[in-house]
Amino acid sequence: MEEAIYQIVTELEAHHNDSHSHTPITESTLLALQTLLDYTLDKDDPIEIENLSDELSSKNLSLASSLLHPLTSSMESGIPHRSLLASKVYLSLLLTPNFPVLSLFTPMAFLSLLRTVRRSFKNPQSGPPSGNQGKKKRGGRGGGRSKNTSKNVEEEGEEEREPVREFDVRALFPVLERLHLVLGLIHLGRFPDSLKGLVQTVAEIPVTALDTCGNSANYTKLCNLCSQILSELLKSEHGDKSITAAEVLKSLSSSIIFSKSQARTFSLAFVVNKMALMAKDSDEIRKAMVNLPKYLVSKAPEKSEPRALAVESILDIVKALEHKDQIDFADYVVKMTNGKPQLRLLAVDLIPILITSLKNPLETNSEQGYETSWGFRCLQALLQRCSDSTAGIRARALTNLAQLVGVLSGNNESKKVLMKVMGFGEEGGINDVLRERCVDEKAAVRKSSLVLMSKLTVLQNEGGGFDEMLLKIMGIACSDQLVSIRKAAISALSETFRKFHDDNVTKEWLHSVPRLITDNETSIQEECENLFLELVLDRISRTWSNLDERTETNQDLLFSDGVLGLLKEICHSEVTPWVKKICTNLGKKKKLKPKIAFSLQNIIKKSESMWLTSSKPIDKWTAPAGAWFLLSEVSGFLLKAVDWEFLYHHWQLLDKHETSHNSPNEEQEFGEKEEVRWIESSTVDWASDRVYLLQTISNVSVELPAEPAADLAHNLLKRIEDFSMHSMEVTAHVKALKTLCKQKAKTSTEADSLVVKWVNQLLSKASKTLQTYITKESKTNKDTTFFTPPSRTAKGTTARSSTTMSSSLSKAVTAIYTIGSLVIVCPLADLKDIVPILHNIITSGISDPKLKKLAGSAMSASVKQLAPSLYLQAWLTMGKICLADGKLAKRYIPLFVQEMEKSNNAALRNNIVVMMADFCVRYTALVDCYIPNITKCLRDPCELVRRQTFTLLSRLLQRDYVKWRGVLFLRFLLSLVDESEKIRQLADFLFGNILKVKAPLLAYNSFVEAVFVLNDCNAHTGQANSGSSSKENRLFSIRGNDESSRNQRMHIYVSLLKQMAPEHLLATFAKVCAEILASASDGMLKIEDATSQSVLQDAFQILSCKEIKIPTNKGPAVESTEMEEETGENAVRGRVITQVVKKGLIQNTIPIFIELKRLLESKNSPLSGSLMECLRTLLKDYKNEIDEMLVADKQLQKELIYDIQKYESLRAKTTAAEAVGKGVNGNSAIATSKVTSSAVAGVLAEATARSVLRDVNQGAGTPSLSAMSVPKLKSTTAGASKHKGRSAAVLESLRRRQSFELDE
Repeated sequence: MEEAIYQIVTELEAHHNDSHSHTPITESTLLALQTLLDYTLDKDDPIEIENLSDELSSKNLSLASSLLHPLTSSMESGIPHRSLLASKVYLSLLLTPNFPVLSLFTPMAFLSLLRTVRRSFKNPQSGPPSGNQGKKKRGGRGGGRSKNTSKNVEEEGEEEREPVREFDVRALFPVLERLHLVLGLIHLGRFPDSLKGLVQTVAEIPVTALDTCGNSANYTKLCNLCSQILSELLKSEHGDKSITAAEVLKSLSSSIIFSKSQARTFSLAFVVNKMALMAKDSDEIRKAMVNLPKYLVSKAPEKSEPRALAVESILDIVKALEHKDQIDFADYVVKMTNGKPQLRLLAVDLIPILITSLKNPLETNSEQGYETSWGFRCLQALLQRCSDSTAGIRARALTNLAQLVGVLSGNNESKKVLMKVMGFGEEGGINDVLRERCVDEKAAVRKSSLVLMSKLTVLQNEGGGFDEMLLKIMGIACSDQLVSIRKAAISALSETFRKFHDDNVTKEWLHSVPRLITDNETSIQEECENLFLELVLDRISRTWSNLDERTETNQDLLFSDGVLGLLKEICHSEVTPWVKKICTNLGKKKKLKPKIAFSLQNIIKKSESMWLTSSKPIDKWTAPAGAWFLLSEVSGFLLKAVDWEFLYHHWQLLDKHETSHNSPNEEQEFGEKEEVRWIESSTVDWASDRVYLLQTISNVSVELPAEPAADLAHNLLKRIEDFSMHSMEVTAHVKALKTLCKQKAKTSTEADSLVVKWVNQLLSKASKTLQTYITKESKTNKDTTFFTPPSRTAKGTTARSSTTMSSSLSKAVTAIYTIGSLVIVCPLADLKDIVPILHNIITSGISDPKLKKLAGSAMSASVKQLAPSLYLQAWLTMGKICLADGKLAKRYIPLFVQEMEKSNNAALRNNIVVMMADFCVRYTALVDCYIPNITKCLRDPCELVRRQTFTLLSRLLQRDYVKWRGVLFLRFLLSLVDESEKIRQLADFLFGNILKVKAPLLAYNSFVEAVFVLNDCNAHTGQANSGSSSKENRLFSIRGNDESSRNQRMHIYVSLLKQMAPEHLLATFAKVCAEILASASDGMLKIEDATSQSVLQDAFQILSCKEIKIPTNKGPAVESTEMEEETGENAVRGRVITQVVKKGLIQNTIPIFIELKRLLESKNSPLSGSLMECLRTLLKDYKNEIDEMLVADKQLQKELIYDIQKYESLRAKTTAAEAVGKGVNGNSAIATSKVTSSAVAGVLAEATARSVLRDVNQGAGTPSLSAMSVPKLKSTTAGASKHKGRSAAVLESLRRRQSFELDE
C-alpha cells in the first residue's frame, strides 16, 4: 500500500504544480487509487485513506481538492475504460467513510460522470481518440504547454500505441451500483441540473445499450440497476416528487411510444409496476402518472404502425391508473374527438381498446343507467367520427366501430346499449350514416362501411329488419372498381344472407354475388363458388334430412330456412346464367355432393305427396319453382345420385299433362276466363319443368336402361313431329333425342347417321307444315279481301275457322322454331326446301319488287302483319341457318341489318342484335363494317334492346372480336347516363373495371373528341354533316345548354377522368386548352354557334373540376398517412408532375386564357363569366405562385388579379340583387361573406334611393311614421301640390351631380 500511496502522492503533486494542465491521471495511478479505496470499503477501515491524506497534507495538499480536477479530466478523456475507471474511483471516494463529500461533489464533476456513462455506449471502442481530433481535444483546453511538455508527449505516444479494446458492458455495473449508493448520501434536490441530467442519462441507457449488451442477462441486470436508480430519485430526499416524477416520465416517454424493443418493455414495466405502486402512497407521483397518457397523446406519431404502438402503450399505462383516473382519461379522449385531425384520429383508435380493456365501460349494473357511463359517451363520439370531414378518420372510425360491435354484441346488456347508440330506424341513426359512407368518394371509407354492415347483422333483426336501401348499396358495391371493395361487399352481403332468410336479402344476394363468377380476379371467383356452395347448395341439402320427420301440410312451413324462396329466385332469368357457370365449375372441381341431388328429388316428391294428400287434382300440381332447374344443372356431375324411376315417373306425369291440355276441346270445358288464364300460366310452368327434366335425363342417359331409353327416344321423336309443344321445350327435346341416339349407337358414325336421318325426316315434315299454312293463309286472305270482316261469335262458323287457323299458325310457328333447333344440332342437314320458304316469309313485308322477285312466288299479303310471331321466328331460324352456312350468311347479313334498323318490333330487334353478335364471332370480317349500325341499338327506345346490345358488344370487345375504334367508344359513352339504372351500373363497371385494365389509354386518347361529339359539334372535323350523318350524330349526342344536358355530359367527362393516370390528366388538361380554347381564340371554333358555345362551356367546367387536378398531397398528414401511403418513387413522381403543371400554366394556359378573355369581352359573350370562374378556380390553388408564374409581366399580373376581384364583386352584387328582388332584407342569411354583405348593403341603399326619387317625381307624399322603419322625427309632410313645383329643380340638381363611381 505504501508504494501505491507514494505513486498517488507523486502524481497529484505534479498535477498541483502544473495548475493549468488538464492532463488526466494515468491508468496505473487510477488502479492504485481504486485498490486503496476497495480495501477501505471492504474492510470498512479508513486507515489507508487517512495515511494518503496525511501524506498529501505534509505537502500542503488537500485530498479532495487535489483529486477533483485530475479525476474530472480522466472522466473527460474520451477513452471509455479509463473514463469508467475514473468514474468508479470518483464514486468510491464519495462512499469512503469520513470523507469530505461536499468538497469533492460538484455539479461539473457529476456531469462529467454522466457524460462518461453516455459515451460508453456511443463509442464502444475502448481506446484513445484517433487522429488530430484527440490531440485537439487534449491540447485545446489550456492556454499553452506546461513545463512537463515532453512528458505529456511521451504519454500521448504511449496512448496512441495502446491497442484498441472492445467495450464490456459489465465494466459499467460497478459504476451504476456505486452511483445508486451515492444517491443515498447526496441529495440532488439542491442540484436540479444534476438531477435532470441523471434522469435523462439513466432513461437513455436501456435504449443505447441494446446493441452493446452481449446477452439478455447483462441487459436485464443493466435495466435493474437503472430501475433502482430511478426509484431512488423518486424519494422526497431528492426534491419535489412531482417535478422529479414528471422528468422521469418525460425521459421515458420517447422509448415508450417510438420503438418496439426491450427498452420499451423496461420503460413500460417501470411506469406500470414501480411508479404505479409509488403513486398509491404519493399524490404528487399520482398526478404525474395521470398526466402521462395525455402527454403521450400529444407526442404520438402520425404514421399508422407507430401510432398503434403508442395507443397500446397508453392503454397499458391507463390500466395501471385508479378507476376514477381512468374515467377522467376516457372523458379526455371524448373531448379529443372534437380537436385537430391528428387528435381525432388518435381518439378514434383509443376508444375501442378502452371500452374492451377496462372494466364495466357501460356500467350496466349502475342505478343511474348506462346513459351516464363513459363507455356510452365514447360510443356516441365514435359514431360521430364516422361522418368526420377527414376521410382517413371516417374510415378508421367505421372500422373500429365494427370491431366494437363484434365484441359487445355477445352480451345482451351491451347489445341494448349498442341498439340505443346506433339508433336503428331513427333519423340520423346508423342506417343514414351507412347510406352516405357506402357511396363515399374514398375507397377506404367504402370498405370500412361494408365491414361495419357485416358486423351489424347481429343487431339488425332486433332493430326492425335490414334496411332495403343498405341491401341495394351492398349489391351495387359488389360491382365496384376496386377488388378490395368488391371483396368487402361480398363478405358483408353474405354475412347478412347467413343471418337473414328474408326474401329481399335472398334476392339481392343472388342478383349480386353469383354474377361475380365472371370477375377478372381469380380469388373473387373462388370466393363466389365457395359462398354459393355454403349458402345455397348446403342449405338446400340440409332440408333432405328434415323432410321425412316433419308433417306440416303447408309448403312454406315444411321447407324451412327460406328454401322455397331461394329456389324460386335461382330460376330468375338474370340469375340462371351465373348459377349454371358456378355449378359447372363446382362440378369440374368435384365439390358437388350427392346429397344436393337427393335433397332436390326429395323436395319434389314431398311437394307432390302433399298435393295428393290435400285431394287436389295432380294435373294442377307443379313442382317448387327452381327445383327441376337446379337438379338439371347438378345432375351432369352426380349421375348415380339421380333415380331413373323418379325421372320416368315424372316424365309420364308431365307428358300426360301436356296431352290433356292440348286436346282440341280443352277451352270449351272452362267457361271462366280466369281459369283459362290459369291453365296458360300452369302450362308454361309445366313446359319449363319438362325442359329441365329432359336436360336431367340427357345428363344421366349413360345410366339409363336400354329399353326405357329406346321408348323415351321414340316418344320424344313423336312429340317433336306433332309441332304442338311450347317453343321453350323444342330445343330440350331435340338435344335429349340426340343424346339418346348417341348412347344407343355403338359407334360415333352410326350415331351421326342416325341423327341425320331423323333430322331430315323432321325437316321434311316441318317444310310441309309451313307450306300448308302459307297456302291456306294466302287463299283466305285472297277470298276475304273485298268482304266486310265477319263478326266474332262464340258458336259460329267463323269462330271455328278462326280457331282452326290459330291452331295451324301455332303449329307453323313451332315447326319453324324446330327447324332452327335441328340446324344447331345437325348443321349438315338438307335445307334446300326450307330456305326459299323462309326467304318468302322474311321478305313478305318489303315493298321493293326486286326483293320480292327473288322469292319466286310472293305472298299476296305480308306475314309481318298477319302472323307477327311466324315472321319473328322466321328471322330467328334464318339466323341459325346462316350460322351453319357461310354463303347464305354473306347474302343475308345486309338484310338482317336493314330489318334491325327499320323494324317496329322490339323483340325482333333484340333477336337480330343477338344474331349479329353470333355472326361477329363466326364471320368477323363480314360484320365488322356493320358495327356502327349495331351500335345504334344502344339508343333503342326499348330498355331490353339497349341492355342486350351493351352486354353483347362488351363481350365482343373483351374477346377482341370488335376493336375500340371509330365511333364505337364515343357511342358507348352515352350508356353512362342511360335512363335505365341497370345499364348505368353495367357501363360504370365496364369503364371503371374492365376498360381501365384492357385499354388504359382509350379515355385519354378520345377525351377531346368526346367533348365535340357529345355536343354535336363538328368544328374539330371541319366538315358539315350530311342528312343521315347529322341524324346519327344527334342520336348519340346530348345537345343543349340546359342544366340537365350539362350535368349528363359532365358525368361522362368525370367518369373518363377517373380512369386516367396523373400524367394523362396533365396531358388532357393541355389538350383541352390547345384543341378547344386555343381553337376558339384563333377563330377556328365559332363562338356565335350554339354547339360551339356548349363545347367551350364544357371545356371551362372540365378545367375547373377537381377530377382533372393532380393530387399533390397538400391535405392533412392524417389523411395521407391513413389512406394511400405513397412509396418514395410515387412521391418523387408526384412532385415532378406538380412542377410540370406549373410550367404548363406559365407557358400555355395563361396566354390562351388572356387571349380568349379579350375575344369574349369584345363580343359581349355570356361565356365570359364561365371563363373567369374557371380562371379563378385554376389560380386559387396557386395564389402564392402568381408572382412566380407571371414574373415577366407585372402589369398582366395586376390586371388578372383586378379582373378576378371585379368578377367576384359583380357576382356578389348580382346575387344580392336577386335576393333583394325576392324580398330579402339586410339581415338575411344571404350575406355570408364580406363581399356579399357589402354588396347587399349597396344594392339595398341604391334601391331605397331609387324609390325616393320615384316618389319625388310622382309627387307622392312621404309615408306616415307608422309605416316607416326609421327613428321617429318631427313630420314635415306637405301636400302633393307643394312637391310638383320642386320636381324639375330636383331632377336638374341630380343631373349636375358628378359620379365618382369606379367603372364596373
